[in-house]
Amino acid sequence: MDREQETELWTKCRAGDEDAREALIVAYRPLVFWFAGKMRTSPSLRQDVIQEGMLALIGAVDRFDPARDLRFTTYACYRIRGCMLNMLARTEGRAPVPVGEAFSMPPLFASEQPDYDGLDVAEIIGRLTGREAEVASDIFFEGKEPSEVAEKRGLDVSHVYRLRRVAIVRIRELLGLA
Repeated sequence: MDREQETELWTKCRAGDEDAREALIVAYRPLVFWFAGKMRTSPSLRQDVIQEGMLALIGAVDRFDPARDLRFTTYACYRIRGCMLNMLARTEGRAPVPVGEAFSMPPLFASEQPDYDGLDVAEIIGRLTGREAEVASDIFFEGKEPSEVAEKRGLDVSHVYRLRRVAIVRIRELLGLA
């Protein structure tokens, strides 16, 4: 598809034309298969990886803003690859540690149990920087779900999960648990 056709499709898509949206998804579908071919996965996961990539592609088409003077392929590649890798991480057991499990103490002998009586969690989270601190505060203090935090902060949900994982690792380091 040439640049003029693509521009016309994006204009129609933004105006609500479902046929234009579908044409864009079909036109960029090879990106999903290209990324899936680059990933070394078991044959049983291949279809799941492709499905996750297709969902990411659809989301990218729905969220892309052609007025930002950015090529769609650049935008979509990061989203597709990221969603595929997140899915693989979840299925292969390398997913972010759920918050409830992240702070559970391993069973230790009573004599080895560290003293956490004077622990000020707000102070520990206060030592985090930037978005890590914001996400940690929203999730741990305000009890928000990652999807709510993503919407509030204008971030992708997968990015919120990454920030939460980094915050948990950092908090564990500050507590001397790492």
